[in-house]
Parts: sequence; C-alpha cells; structure tokens
Amino acid sequence: MKKIGLRLIVLLAFALSSFSVSGEEKKTITIKGSDTMVILVQKWTETFPDKSVQFQVTGGGSGTGIAALINGTTDICSASRPLKPQEIQQLKEKYNSNGVEIKVAIDGISLYVNKKNPVAKLSLEEIRKIFTGKITNWKEVGGEDHKIVLYSRENNSGTYEYFKEHALEKQDFDPSAQHMVGTAALVNAISKDKWGIGYGGAAYAAGVKDIAVSADANSKAELPTEANILTNKYPISRYLYFYLREAPKDQTKKFIDWVIGKDGQKVVKDVGYFPLKKK
Repeated sequence: MKKIGLRLIVLLAFALSSFSVSGEEKKTITIKGSDTMVILVQKWTETFPDKSVQFQVTGGGSGTGIAALINGTTDICSASRPLKPQEIQQLKEKYNSNGVEIKVAIDGISLYVNKKNPVAKLSLEEIRKIFTGKITNWKEVGGEDHKIVLYSRENNSGTYEYFKEHALEKQDFDPSAQHMVGTAALVNAISKDKWGIGYGGAAYAAGVKDIAVSADANSKAELPTEANILTNKYPISRYLYFYLREAPKDQTKKFIDWVIGKDGQKVVKDVGYFPLKKK
C-alpha cells in the first residue's frame, strides 16, 4: 500500500507540473531560429511575468527557424532577416497565409577586430574589398603589415545573408573566410587572433573591438551605438523579427505584446541590442 500510495503521489505531481495554479494546462511556446537572437529570446522568456507559460528556445540560424515555421515544428520563428519571396510562397501554399511579421528589436551589424589591432575605422567599400579578397593585408587600410584573416557566419545565418546583401552588395565571400557556427564562436576566435576580422550582432562584442564604419570615404565613421543606429548614422543596421504562420492569439499574443511593449523593450536594451523606435 505504501508503494502504491507513493507511486500515485509521484504521478499526481507529474500531472500537476503541466498545469498552472488556476488548474489550466500550461501553454508551451516553441521559438526557433536566429543564433544572433538566442540570448535575447532566452532573456525575454526568463523575464516574461506570466509563469503559466513554458518556453522551448533553440537557435540553429534564421534559415533553420524559417524552415521549422514552414514545416509546422515551431510556434514562433526568430529571424535576423526578412522572409524571402519563395518562403512566403511556401507558407501560402501550405497554410493559405503569407505569415505574420513582427519587428521585435533593432540590431547594428558590428565589425569585430582583435583589441590589439590598431585599425579603428573602415568604409563600407573597404569592408567589401576585405571580405571579397580584394584587400588582403592590414597595411592597405592603415594597419600593420600582415595578412587579414577572415571570419564569417555560416550561410544558413540571417546575419550572413544580410551582410552579404548589404555590405558586400551580393558579392561572394573570399574562399579563405572561415565560417563559424555562431556569433559567440566567431567572437571568441577573433579575441585570440590579432589579425582576424568578422561581423555579427552588436550584443556579442565582448572581448573584441568594434570598428567604426562609414558609408563611404567622405563620410564620418561611426560606432554601432544606440544613438547612431536609431538616427541612421551607422550604415549597417537591421530589424530583428518574430514570424508566425497566423496572427498570434491567447498567451502567444500576450507574450508578443509584452516583448514589443515597454518591459520587453527594456530587456532588448539590457541585453545589448536596441529598442524599437518610438512612433
């Protein structure tokens, strides 16, 4: 009897773990996608005040998250790039919906170099020539006489696609570029490599140095600060997104409303990204 009673108590405890205090079954919201956004999304889910909601947060890249959205294996896709026309078409064919886009934060694409590298600023043209292999030595941009070592994100990354389109003008990366699984790995590599350069979300720039970037040779080079990004002085910035198959409702809507509201946008700033512009 004692063993049976103990087993019943364990089973009851397990069952109750999926229910809120009100007796309603807990809602589990899955969020998959951008590696750039993982630390931000995790902070949002930890801070969200409604504890009757459970979250499953994973990265893998924006492309991976969008594929999961189309396949129906995630509730929310986090993405650091907009959906492509063919992805929208896939959603329409499968769900009779173009998907729902929600802007949740702003990010500046930082150019990282090692702290011992004396180079402090670059123009977009110089950046383009560096990553496409037309500039190969730091002395060509005011640095020391040494070969430039390129670090990039993988091609399933929204950051990779955004950088290729907007900074490289759709040109291919030089074959020597080392493609890193995530921004954290890229930053870690550059922190140990005096001659390295890479790019990624502004919130990851710990242990490395941000390069000031100018739109052209005649413009002032600016760092990716909140003031410069929100006033469009920094030339490589973008929105970060949530994508859903249909308009959010119930607890999912409550979560997203909180994310884009005052408290959720405070989390954006605390993590190191930039809150949405006030309308």
